[in-house]
Amino acid sequence: MTACWRLLAILALLMLAAVGPAWAAVDGEGDITLQGQYLIDESGSKTVQDVVASAALQRVDRHRAYPLGDGAIWMHFELPQRDASRRWFLLLSGAPFTNDASLFTTGPDGTWQEQRAGDQVPVAQWAHPNISPLFAVASQANTVWLRLANKPAPMSPYVQLLTEDTLQFKQQWTYLLVGGYLGFGLLVVVVGIMHARLYRDRVFHVYCLYVAFMLAFQLAFTGMGGLLLWPHSAAFNDAAPAVFMLVMTASGIWFIREATALPRHSRLLDRAVRGFVVFGPVFAVVYVWSNSTWAYAVLNVYGLISVVLSIGLCLWTWRKGETYSGWLFLGFLPVHLGYPFPALRAAGLLPDSWATQYAVLIGSALEIPLLLYFLHWRAKDFSENRARMRALDSTDPLTGLPGTPVFRLRLRDALRRAQRTGQRCSVLLVELVNHAEIQSRAGREAGDRALVVAASRLAHVVRDVDTVCRIADTRFVILTEGAQGVDARRLLAQHVVARGLEPMPQLPADLTLRFRVVTASAPDGAIELTPEGTVDEQRLMQRLSWALARLVDDPKKVVQHLEPRPGETSQPPVAA
Repeated sequence: MTACWRLLAILALLMLAAVGPAWAAVDGEGDITLQGQYLIDESGSKTVQDVVASAALQRVDRHRAYPLGDGAIWMHFELPQRDASRRWFLLLSGAPFTNDASLFTTGPDGTWQEQRAGDQVPVAQWAHPNISPLFAVASQANTVWLRLANKPAPMSPYVQLLTEDTLQFKQQWTYLLVGGYLGFGLLVVVVGIMHARLYRDRVFHVYCLYVAFMLAFQLAFTGMGGLLLWPHSAAFNDAAPAVFMLVMTASGIWFIREATALPRHSRLLDRAVRGFVVFGPVFAVVYVWSNSTWAYAVLNVYGLISVVLSIGLCLWTWRKGETYSGWLFLGFLPVHLGYPFPALRAAGLLPDSWATQYAVLIGSALEIPLLLYFLHWRAKDFSENRARMRALDSTDPLTGLPGTPVFRLRLRDALRRAQRTGQRCSVLLVELVNHAEIQSRAGREAGDRALVVAASRLAHVVRDVDTVCRIADTRFVILTEGAQGVDARRLLAQHVVARGLEPMPQLPADLTLRFRVVTASAPDGAIELTPEGTVDEQRLMQRLSWALARLVDDPKKVVQHLEPRPGETSQPPVAA
């Protein structure tokens, strides 16, 4: 995660640098939109000769969007005097999704020459392939006409006159910005997939899907996809921003549904959300087929509703007790704050600008790692909870010691290792013989406390690598492994008995913990062998239990060591 945040910081610095790059401006270059005149061709059928002959030109007084429908806008510019030693270009900035853009200039013979760009022409066939329409203008050309059409979205011309050096500088910064964003996004996808495998949480899979569609949408929206990935497909380049926007929005809502555990709180609302999610990719097909004004309106409404829905779901489930829903709301906040810029541009209320093109990109660059961090935090807590739940299945709830299944598994492994290495392990079966007396005299609570204290004292007499388990109500077992002396098992048994006799403040002074202990070393002949000669840890435990039961007949004896003779197969163990 540290690497992700470092890359995010570098990307943020690149974005700040790209907002206001400093270069040495040449006389005459810059934004020339307000220097032009325009004419709306409502039919979209006029030629450049028709427009030149018309006198109904209006002055461009401000940057704004023009709803054209099936029509087109013609813009006329009288270019200022320019340095003839430089190459000059007209850039339609901030509008990579313009359907049709044509620049008309007069040639040496006085005829009109056309340069075409826009989504209706494959980017590879543009005179100057770029992320947005770009045209070359000769230094001696003074009068140019620009025809723009963009159905069904409003057209928002933002025209810049640039030298080749300035254009190259802008392109380099744009490629660095978008490339850094995409590289960072792909890294986050890889980290998300790793988290999905680590935590086995399907929320990460949906998150990776959402991030992938977000990256695809930004490729299409910024024009980088049309330039680099599908330069020969005009139809796909035209449809890609809307299609990826719809599937990205649908996957984002699906991600919120999964991350907020919505089905747990409302089945009816969950059905509505699933329907909203399915509508996105289905309507993408309808939008491409229709490409009409009403479909464009539905597209924008769908995006607006998704923002409201995502905020509402996060806050509502947060109020219902889903702690991480509040953090998800904060994670989505950067995109929600950047969304109004392209949304208002789509509605025709804002002109094309750097903000309308890159606001969501910047917001998602902040959103993506935030969401990954919150998901990592959420999955870690859930994983710890599941680990604790699994531990309850194999842990004695009263004493906290491992239970019988854990002990059998460890004893089986210890016997196998002992057979391979020749180092025997020791097993001690311990019983708290006066538990019933403690409970009858001091109460049930005192009896439970005695078991807890017994478990604690047994755990303190062994090493960290040894195992202490509770296998019955009043019975415990100790497994010691590794190289130990012959007398180590006997000394450990005596130590166990002595620790039990230490005073216990919660009990009357004449009550102590009286332990009986049976010990054995294994592998050691018939103690753990079946008649077929195989090792069986259950047979070993049965013999220890049988020997412990025999100690009841001799109250004065509290320790017994089983020392079977080599080759013994059926005789009961003999007391040492």
